[in-house]
Amino acid sequence: MKKAKRNIIIVTVLFFVCAAVYLNWSYNHSWGRADEAMVEAEDAAMAAAKAEGAEAEEAFDYFAEARLTRQTSRDEALSLLQTAAASESASQETIDGAMDAISAMAQWSMQETQVENLLIAKDFDDCVVYMSDDSVTVAVPAPMEGLSEAAVARITETITAETDYDATQLRVIEIKPGTAQEEGVDASATADDALAPAASASPAAAEASPAA
Repeated sequence: MKKAKRNIIIVTVLFFVCAAVYLNWSYNHSWGRADEAMVEAEDAAMAAAKAEGAEAEEAFDYFAEARLTRQTSRDEALSLLQTAAASESASQETIDGAMDAISAMAQWSMQETQVENLLIAKDFDDCVVYMSDDSVTVAVPAPMEGLSEAAVARITETITAETDYDATQLRVIEIKPGTAQEEGVDASATADDALAPAASASPAAAEASPAA
């Protein structure tokens, strides 16, 4: 009888020991899997954050470079006009033409800044506006699927309300993330119903499709 009780106690102890070993292994193993999953999730989140940062930096570089190029071109043109107007051999017609061009450039520069500020206030992350005698170009960030009709409508309404240009003179350039691609949007279709179908442009030539 005592021997039977002893055997039962031994078997019971062994059972609990085995159970404890199994539970300990199962606990450690499950936590190990959770840790691996957590590390993978953190790596994925970090990679996504880096990709978004790279895209944002690329877009920022585009707009910063575009503003610098615009300013450089204007400065060079102004210098030439001022030289022509100051020339002793310049006719009055040449002087008047140069002064009119200088005045127009000053007006464009002021309006470009105003329109850029208005578009940024209308939920565009950034933008660059370039005005000339017969056209206005607006470059804005765009998702990979392109600008929505509502976004193009906001641009068109801002240009037509704040400047003397109409929708047929407007060109919209889409700057998409993760690529060097620029795509033009035909804004002339927005004149009546604020709709703007997209049209591809050559990235190498850095041109947008004309709005006309």
